Amino acid sequence: MIVLLGPLICFMIIAAVVALETRNLLSAVIAVGAVGFGLSFAFIVLAAPDIAITQIVVEVLVLVMLIRGTVGRSVTAEAEPRQHFAAGAALLLLLLLFIVGGQALSALPPFGQPVSLAGGASQTYLADAVADTGAANAVTAVLLDFRGYDTLGEATVLFAAIVGACAILRRPARRSESEGGAR
Repeated sequence: MIVLLGPLICFMIIAAVVALETRNLLSAVIAVGAVGFGLSFAFIVLAAPDIAITQIVVEVLVLVMLIRGTVGRSVTAEAEPRQHFAAGAALLLLLLLFIVGGQALSALPPFGQPVSLAGGASQTYLADAVADTGAANAVTAVLLDFRGYDTLGEATVLFAAIVGACAILRRPARRSESEGGAR
């Protein structure tokens, strides 16, 4: 399944370039949605289903809001001449980002190989999780006790996305003619 990660990243890069270069606003929104859904699929490939679910929920809500905001508008980007200095600086920054990222990746252990930290937090979690927390199993103990703030953060992101979608998608109340609008 990890073999899918390379083509998936290429797809996401192509969709991001399409989103940046297209002149149609709705096409750009759809391309951004493709990048987001590609990222959620990448999380599934990397065995992080909790992050994938959060990404899908947020992506769907943001995509609905962006599509609602763009439908009915015929706004297209105007062609502006690009400045050579800005393009060169962006390419230099991108090259620097790839060099630093490559150095950071080379310092990591091979993918799929566990990092053995003698006496580290992971060993403590496995050995003492159920006894220390009184939870039914180690997974519940880690999610709710040891990583409670992370779980709270994910729930907060989902809540904020839903509240934001409801606020944007609601219809304003109309005043009745009998009120006359004078207050």
